[in-house]
Amino acid sequence: MKNLKLDIELLKDHVSQKDLKDLQSSVTSVNKSIYDKTCAGNDFLGWVDLPDNVSQKEVVDIKNIAKEINDNADHVICIGIGGSYLGARATIDFLSNPLTTNNKVLYLGHNLSADYMNDLIAFIQNKQCYVNVISKSGTTTEPGVAFRVLVNALKAGLSKDEFSKRVIATTDQSKGALRKMADAEGFRSFVIPDDVGGRFSVLTPVGLLPIAAAGFDIDALLAGAKDAAAFCKNTQDVLGNPVLTYAAARYLLYKSGKTIEVLSAFDPSLQYVGEWWKQLYGESEGKDGKGIFPASTVFTTDLHSMGQYIQDGKRNLFETFLTIENMRTKIAVPKVEENLDGMNFLAGMDLSDVNHQAYRGTALAHAAGNVPNMNISLADRTEYTLGQLFYFFEFAVAVSGLLLKINPFDQPGVEAYKQNMFALLGKPGFEDRRKELLGQS
Repeated sequence: MKNLKLDIELLKDHVSQKDLKDLQSSVTSVNKSIYDKTCAGNDFLGWVDLPDNVSQKEVVDIKNIAKEINDNADHVICIGIGGSYLGARATIDFLSNPLTTNNKVLYLGHNLSADYMNDLIAFIQNKQCYVNVISKSGTTTEPGVAFRVLVNALKAGLSKDEFSKRVIATTDQSKGALRKMADAEGFRSFVIPDDVGGRFSVLTPVGLLPIAAAGFDIDALLAGAKDAAAFCKNTQDVLGNPVLTYAAARYLLYKSGKTIEVLSAFDPSLQYVGEWWKQLYGESEGKDGKGIFPASTVFTTDLHSMGQYIQDGKRNLFETFLTIENMRTKIAVPKVEENLDGMNFLAGMDLSDVNHQAYRGTALAHAAGNVPNMNISLADRTEYTLGQLFYFFEFAVAVSGLLLKINPFDQPGVEAYKQNMFALLGKPGFEDRRKELLGQS
């Protein structure tokens, strides 16, 4: 895979090349079921060929609205939760300068905090804003409430036509509350494909519109994913395809009792990639009493906190590192005559080289502490590379979930809290559940 490499050297005491080869027939069978669309959850396999299937017309339409937003507005407010915003946020954070935060895109509807809502509304006072509301159904509580409150705040002073022009709905093609609202109010809209689940939707308009509005190259993002998809289809050797190697290694580690995976990034730009990954893997694998629990850290920062547990805590975890080979800038550590801090041994070294040796030292220490680990190295911080990484993780979780004999594409457990919340809030139709929860007869 062009801009992505997987190093499994530090798995050798836990997962051998022979172990991986022995899993080839199972991996081949799973792969076949994905491409033949015969696997569990086969009605949600639209993501497999998505990089090839995004129409050029849709890409042009997205770019045109993104340009309109940039020409006419200070911000676009992206309303969504989970897969409806994490892919876009991961991309924008990965590509942006963290100190001159790219806040063209603001995020709402991913929590129920009154203070967060109030602070955002106060921030956009006297500013020109567009709204991109993202929901397949339009009835998800968090974005639904956020949209209702935001509409109330934004409508003041705008004509109906001007308000309608500023709202873009990303939703189902023909059904659902948001589709009905978009049609009734005259909102422009983009379609979430029926066969693509939310956590796999970053390469649909769900992710592409906010990413384009933030000024980034969605053609390059799609190109990276397209090349990764072609590689996966053409290379199905478990040792020759890093996606399959990763999926198979995770499965074998899980079978050996390693039930927690820590995704440890070595650059702060990867923080929200970790958040996106946690949803993708937690929601896909955590069911039927099975699955690897996904956690994430950002090093070296978290080496001074979570690093203690990873090094010396309960030995039921393994680690996947995310590193970046070529950073955008070079900064040499200066030599200081007094050397009071004792750091002159680093003088002249590029800061990225220091960070890389920190990674190597960490990987070796954790491996010695019985934490098997592997490393996914990214060539650079570009849209193309991130597109490859998105597809890498999506295909890998499908394979590892199917190896566990679960459906990686549904999320029945997510509904449990919603049922209780609806009952406690007094939603019609939940009266019996409310009585049960409140201990009433």
